[in-house]
Amino acid sequence: MSLRQSRLRTITAMLFALSVAAPHAATAQGMGQLGDVVDVGADFRKPFQPTFVASRLTSFDPATGRGSLQWDRYTLGPGMSFEKTDIVYSRAQATEFPGTEYDRDPSLPFEISFVSPRALRLRLSTRDLPAAMMQGPPSLMLAGPVPTDRSWRVENGDSAVTYTSAFGKVRIRKNPWDVAVYDATGKLLTHTVHLGEPTYLPYTPFSFVRRARDMGRTAAASFELAPDERIYGFGESFTRLNKRGQRVVAYLRDAMGVQGSYQYKSIPFFLSSRGYGMFVHTSAPVTFDVGAEYDSHHTIYSGDELLDLFIFLGEPKDVVSEYTAITGRSPVPPLWSFGLWMSRITYKSEAEVRDVAAKLRQYKVPADVLHLDTGWFETDWRSDYQFSKSRFTDPAKMIQDLKKEGFHISLWQYTYFTPKNALWKELVDQGLAVKDQGGRLATEDAVLDFTNPKAVDWYKAKVGALLKMGVSVIKADFGEGAPLEGIYANGRSGWYEHNIYPVRYNEAVFDLTKQITGDGVIWGRSAWAGSQRYPLHWGGDAENTNSAMAAELRGGLSFGLSGFTFWSHDVGGFVQRAPADLYRRWMAMGALTSHMRTHGAPPREPWEYGPAMLADFQHGLGLRYSLMPYIYSQAYVASAKGWPMVRTLFFEYPDDATSWTIEDEYMFGANLLVAPLFTDSATSRRVYLPPGTWIDYQSGKSYAGAQWHDIAAGEVPVVLLVKDHTVLPHVAVAQSTAQIDWKNVELRTFSTDGGVAEGTFILPGGTVQTLRVNGTSLVSDPLAGRVTWRVTRPSITPSAR
Repeated sequence: MSLRQSRLRTITAMLFALSVAAPHAATAQGMGQLGDVVDVGADFRKPFQPTFVASRLTSFDPATGRGSLQWDRYTLGPGMSFEKTDIVYSRAQATEFPGTEYDRDPSLPFEISFVSPRALRLRLSTRDLPAAMMQGPPSLMLAGPVPTDRSWRVENGDSAVTYTSAFGKVRIRKNPWDVAVYDATGKLLTHTVHLGEPTYLPYTPFSFVRRARDMGRTAAASFELAPDERIYGFGESFTRLNKRGQRVVAYLRDAMGVQGSYQYKSIPFFLSSRGYGMFVHTSAPVTFDVGAEYDSHHTIYSGDELLDLFIFLGEPKDVVSEYTAITGRSPVPPLWSFGLWMSRITYKSEAEVRDVAAKLRQYKVPADVLHLDTGWFETDWRSDYQFSKSRFTDPAKMIQDLKKEGFHISLWQYTYFTPKNALWKELVDQGLAVKDQGGRLATEDAVLDFTNPKAVDWYKAKVGALLKMGVSVIKADFGEGAPLEGIYANGRSGWYEHNIYPVRYNEAVFDLTKQITGDGVIWGRSAWAGSQRYPLHWGGDAENTNSAMAAELRGGLSFGLSGFTFWSHDVGGFVQRAPADLYRRWMAMGALTSHMRTHGAPPREPWEYGPAMLADFQHGLGLRYSLMPYIYSQAYVASAKGWPMVRTLFFEYPDDATSWTIEDEYMFGANLLVAPLFTDSATSRRVYLPPGTWIDYQSGKSYAGAQWHDIAAGEVPVVLLVKDHTVLPHVAVAQSTAQIDWKNVELRTFSTDGGVAEGTFILPGGTVQTLRVNGTSLVSDPLAGRVTWRVTRPSITPSAR
């Protein structure tokens, strides 16, 4: 073997080892594969680039909150001790030439402003550019102009400036610079981290690096974590619910399931058990090191040259409401969307669709939507927006006929156009796809460029024709793969456009659907901050396992804590035929989430599994449709606040320590607690109940809260409990939401002592009403006779324990 061959083999082996060792992360300068996530935190471990550490305020006007912050220059290098080499920070001299033109320790813009009595904003620039250039165009992540709150009082001292509101305090130390955040009682919530901690272990201080590869900047906003602090959110993250000790890479990627760290929906927002939350306002890649590198530090690595950070104060409900006040809230989708979406991959013909519709009605399985996935085109997966002419004889008439039976049609499509698709050449010829740096096509497929108004118009014409035909909703699939190295029509690269692509995509489909049909709804998979304004989203391609079912729930809970009110998932898992036992248990969980779809490898129709599964579906869907008044009214209550319908226990019980540890139960709205069954053939499970008294919906047994219980599931294979003193409005089970009799309502009152109970109710097209029942009587009729109420009281017995 020659020396050259030996070296080539060695280099190849090294590259292979690197790819195996770190398959999930790549830096933008290469070495990775197409689709690898970008962990910008890696920029802080690269040689030949200076690190600038936040040092002191060189100027500051407390009245305006504006000033300049000095950043001291350091270099990262090896430090050897006791037969090991560590990374150490050393003070560095300037190395630029000519030296008169560059500062060793630059002084750069710093600003604090206040959005509300509970919200503040820190903006730090890592480059001294004009404000307009640093701000960029209007942000798609924000719902509108950010308000200014003037209620914060300011005190200017010799060493620090303090701002105080009714809900907290911010103290800015001048030299050395430090930002500390307190609650209204004076308890320190967190503060910025700098060099000088009493440790030998290397850590990243509040700093930025000037990247050697492109002279851009990556910032590190480091904050202190308390010993018992828990961190939640970051979008639909399937890993453990509490992110403490994890490294979350906020960079969209087709997750290929729900058992890993990839995210279809990543949101650069989190909340803390200490009483605060943060939103990193950027579409650039972001990495959150939540005490993984150093236990007491939460380091936010941002690939944006402007570090724009919102901080919110309060309990989880306060924090999520403050966050959605600036980024937008989810409007309530149409009533029919809350019914069952019947689907599989895939219905391929008109005869097949009509047969499934007929059998749903024949077997009394309530349903509102029939979804046609990848097979409604002439060639499976070839998204050309044309029904197959050989298998759909008259799609418009089919849609019209099914609508008379209470069915809405949903159609799959995506925005990656394959070379064999006739639309590929159309997109390329008209310049409507994302380009590479040479002005050519960025990838093998033509990826629709939503920053190009002509591309958006082209797309809306294609989708609009289907909506005008009578289609009710478009499945906005994929969207996580916008080319990182692409150059977009607005002049920006994928560094800033990759993550924001779903917001543009979601918005285009949502607005067009609402314009043509009157209903604001999509069925989307990908999301970034701001996508919550365009509901609704589902959880991607879950595996058919108990672990995937549990991970799907963790993802939904994290997603809800990130500002999304509505969420669904593929009941039974997607990849293979759903095992019968798993399917029935997953069906029960799906019936008690905001939206419900059965989807995945066939069969999905319950009658294909036999009489027992059919009965399970009839019972589970019967429960869902009878509870539709509760579900629909809770949707409006949650939408108004920006809260999730599927929420963690601690969202309702933030003062209960154990509730912060529970990740396999959830609150469905404000009054129902759901504990799914996650083990094979399970008929009961161990359940933690928050403080108060809880009543089993199916058995009538009551249980004391703030403790654990062994509770059996009922006819519907799930544990479902009702908060004491709750009124749950029920309607007769209908085969579609269009057939619900909203004028005859049973008020099922769950009260252990017969005292006053409360609930919510809304007539379609109306407003949410509060219902109060005392004993067996409605205290007052908020709808003045428009509804016939029937008050019932289920038999309630104390549990055996």
